[in-house]
Amino acid sequence: QVQLVESGGGFVQAGGSLRLSCEASGSILRLSRMGWYRQAPGKQRDMVATITSDGTTNYADSVKGRFTISRDNAKNTLYLHMNSLTPEETAVYYCNAILTSVVAGGTINHNYWGQGTQVTVSA
Repeated sequence: QVQLVESGGGFVQAGGSLRLSCEASGSILRLSRMGWYRQAPGKQRDMVATITSDGTTNYADSVKGRFTISRDNAKNTLYLHMNSLTPEETAVYYCNAILTSVVAGGTINHNYWGQGTQVTVSA
């Protein structure tokens, strides 16, 4: 089991910055991948950025060059640094973690989500 608790959301003006944090229960070294997703009202949940256990990162095209995902293994915490925010990025931001289990015949990916943190960007 993995519990994820996000923090750092809030109100910011367009062009501003925020840093989101996601604290995981237990060591994040055991997680094969962590990431940030966001969901605006009436829209689907979209990937923002992910980072694997070996540090490989992946970003949505719309955030490349402005957002940075990072992890602090000692603090069991995932971060998302967001710069130059736009009103269109107003959404609930969710932390995600994948724990891979080895079973007979292969592996199983267990997917965990945090409760989300609201980010509101005003024009």
